[in-house]
Amino acid sequence: MTRTVRSALVAALLVLTCAAPAVAVPPPPPKPSDQEVQDSKTDRDTKAGRVGELTNQLATAETKLTDLQANVELKMEDANKALVDLDTARAAADKARDDAAATRREADAAAAVIDRIRQDVDDFAAASFRQGSTIGSMSAFFGAKSPQDLLDRAQMLNAVSGSQLDALDRMQVARVDQANKDSLARAALAMADQKQAEAQRAKQVADAATRAAEEARRTQAADAAKIEADKANTEQQLQDAQAKVGDLESQLQRYRDWQAAKQKEDEERAKQAAAANANRPGRPAPSRPSAGRPAVGSNAVQLVIARALAQLGMPYAWGGGNANGPSRGIRDGGVADMFGDFNKIGFDCSGLMIYAFAGAGVSLPHYSGYQATSGQRVPLSQMQPGDMLFWATGGQIHHVALYIGNGQMIEAPYSGSRVRIAPVRYGGIVPYATRVL
Repeated sequence: MTRTVRSALVAALLVLTCAAPAVAVPPPPPKPSDQEVQDSKTDRDTKAGRVGELTNQLATAETKLTDLQANVELKMEDANKALVDLDTARAAADKARDDAAATRREADAAAAVIDRIRQDVDDFAAASFRQGSTIGSMSAFFGAKSPQDLLDRAQMLNAVSGSQLDALDRMQVARVDQANKDSLARAALAMADQKQAEAQRAKQVADAATRAAEEARRTQAADAAKIEADKANTEQQLQDAQAKVGDLESQLQRYRDWQAAKQKEDEERAKQAAAANANRPGRPAPSRPSAGRPAVGSNAVQLVIARALAQLGMPYAWGGGNANGPSRGIRDGGVADMFGDFNKIGFDCSGLMIYAFAGAGVSLPHYSGYQATSGQRVPLSQMQPGDMLFWATGGQIHHVALYIGNGQMIEAPYSGSRVRIAPVRYGGIVPYATRVL
């Protein structure tokens, strides 16, 4: 076999063996259309807006419910006051009734005493008339031992008559006094009865007000419960819409990954074909790279980006991620719990940054607000691959992503999604990037 023939056979064999890479890229995965992705995002945003509306409505309804509950409590206290006042009025009326009965009995007793004394005086006067004297029975003078004794006995009879008349006068005054007390007691009883009636009416009004307030509270509670049910239903729809967006974006990312792998395969095939052609007889050997050229990915920025890219498709888990990789999420008492983040292994936005920069020996806190102050701040117009980008609402930072160049970034976006590559979003972005490396 001649040298020329052997060279031709070697070249042909080299073309056949080098033309195909060791592992061929599989067929392309399904690629969702841009319209499908956009429609799913629009649906998600619409439902998110509806959740926001219902959240506001629920907050308003709960505020109103709280006010109505406070009003119910106020009305109940008014009813309690009216009940206490009614009990007090009843007790006062009972006492006034007892006092009136007592003064009536005392007045009747005084009248009876006066009648008895008057009868005694009348009897004394009648006896004196029958004896022809105003000093009493003649028998009182019998046995007098001297004129002086007789005079003393006459004075004694006169004193008896005078004391009875004095007693009659005193009892008459007492009777008038008791009559006055009886009149006052009856007036007090009438006033107590009036106050009792007024207290009874006030109690009825307070009870009616309490019932009306409680009915208003029940109605508002039912409205709030309905809004809360609508909100829960819409949140479920939002979760489904977010999942759909995440699925479509994951499909799209898989397709892009396939495109990159396919491009790499094609480039490899082209290099192999060029090498085969270069080794054919009469072709000069290709030149070698110059010594000292740094290898691709040898610097820290490329290492950080590579670590982040290695987590594409990893689930979002609120509170997840550390320097060693993905970790279990934690409870937040809200949206993250609704998506079950505490049962997922993955990253949240700041956790992904912790893992990526740990590869370059940089330790970051697990809070995007602190990460924003962990390096040099540069204007967005000067951002470079490896810089961190931040978003804020009301001046408070709540999200972070890693810029990877060409207007793209990698992020762990939100509960229900996965780590992804996305175009830089400028809505709500803070006006600087943070450069750690």
